[in-house]
Amino acid sequence: MYLKEFDAVSSSDLTKSRRVLIASSHSLFGQGLRSLLQEREDAGVEIVGMVSNLEEALQALDRLNPDLIIVDYDDEKLNRDEFLVRFVEGEKKLRVVLLSLQSAQDAIVYDRRTMAAHQIDDWLEEWTYTDESSKIISQRGDVDTKVDTRRNPMKNRLQKATHLLIASLLVVVVTALLILGMQYIRILPAAASAQAQPIDQLFYLELKVIAFLFSLIVVLMVYSIFIFRRKRGDAADAAHIEGSTKLEIVWTVAPLATVMLFAYLGGNALAATMTPEPKPLRVEVIGKQWTWSFIYPDYGVISDKLYLPEDKQSILLLSSEDVIHSFWVPEFRVKQDALPGGEDFVRDLRLTPTEQGEFTLRCAELCGLRHTYMESPVIVLSQADFDSWLNEAAGISDDPVVRGEKWAKNFGCRSCHSVDGTKIVGPSWTELCDGSEVLADGSTVTVDEEYIRESILNSNAKIVQGFAPGLMPAQFIDPVTKKPISNEQIADLIAYADSICR
Repeated sequence: MYLKEFDAVSSSDLTKSRRVLIASSHSLFGQGLRSLLQEREDAGVEIVGMVSNLEEALQALDRLNPDLIIVDYDDEKLNRDEFLVRFVEGEKKLRVVLLSLQSAQDAIVYDRRTMAAHQIDDWLEEWTYTDESSKIISQRGDVDTKVDTRRNPMKNRLQKATHLLIASLLVVVVTALLILGMQYIRILPAAASAQAQPIDQLFYLELKVIAFLFSLIVVLMVYSIFIFRRKRGDAADAAHIEGSTKLEIVWTVAPLATVMLFAYLGGNALAATMTPEPKPLRVEVIGKQWTWSFIYPDYGVISDKLYLPEDKQSILLLSSEDVIHSFWVPEFRVKQDALPGGEDFVRDLRLTPTEQGEFTLRCAELCGLRHTYMESPVIVLSQADFDSWLNEAAGISDDPVVRGEKWAKNFGCRSCHSVDGTKIVGPSWTELCDGSEVLADGSTVTVDEEYIRESILNSNAKIVQGFAPGLMPAQFIDPVTKKPISNEQIADLIAYADSICR
């Protein structure tokens, strides 16, 4: 294999040299090349020595005074990197030929007089590196050997600039298409609160940066796969590329700066959502499995729906009676957990609705069997309509059935018991109309006022067949007065339950 390589080299450069030093620890390489050179007596070649390691090669440069040194490119014992550094330091006119048994196509010839130290890495990384005093000598079958001058530094720089320009344009185009696509599909629902504005601004800024980073990575990767893929019949090794300290600094500092910038912007957005306004509307929001209750303590009103005035800040005081729940209205963007544990664990959330209409409050924390259905309407009214609702809700009806329906909502009875026969967590109140219930132990109990009263005050005393014990609270507390349920309220609930059967 190397015989052809050497023929190609000797035809153009070796005939200009007389004293030759061979550097290789491989006997096949050294002896074979020696025999080849000795056969070419007409070239006037004199083999002045053969060395097998770096130290011998460096000593021979001064001692044997060769005109040409042929180096085994694949010989790791020679440490060609160190050899080239020492080679550059010399002053004597000397030419070096690097031959590789791994490639039957190319050899490098280099003249020390014009070689600079900083070019060594380029020379090793790019087998086809050329300048005025270096040549790529190639042999392609029976075609006459000739110097390949097509690949020069200027052309390489032009090609690199062209690829960089095309890839950059593709990155810009793909980024723009991604941003337009995300705006078209509307990832977020329409904003309906003042707190949503800074959150949306930050969210879409992050999406744009993510779109750019995605395009930068994917476009360059795909472009490289198609443009710089290995050509058919190319069996040569890829260029060995060392790391770049400057590049490593850039891709370390740039992401760090980006993260710190978004941390700063995120802090500002969070502060904007928590900015207090004078005289906000206070609403106590109580979560419990699996319903929400809303108390307006300044007006003595309790509701199973959250009513809020438009363009007025409300401060929601969130708590839970059992497990962790989470208050979340997607159109408002903000979210806050409701924690059990009493007053010490009450969390506040500020909202300023900017759009009238009905929205849906969802629990965003897995809280048990019916977590998916723990929803409640959120109704945003004009200030005048909100005041009218508040005045109407504050009134107490003289009808015990109406009062009983109100207590059923306030105490959360409707979250576990339906009034249309649907089976939820507990038995439907329509079953009370049958006059009897079959219990878990197989016995039958008569449904009367005493049974209903006992079921409210001691929910685990008699468990209806098909339902689990321990689901109802041990004690019902009025969310407004913070007192246990009264006998009057129980009587109203019984009246309401009786009205369902009529």
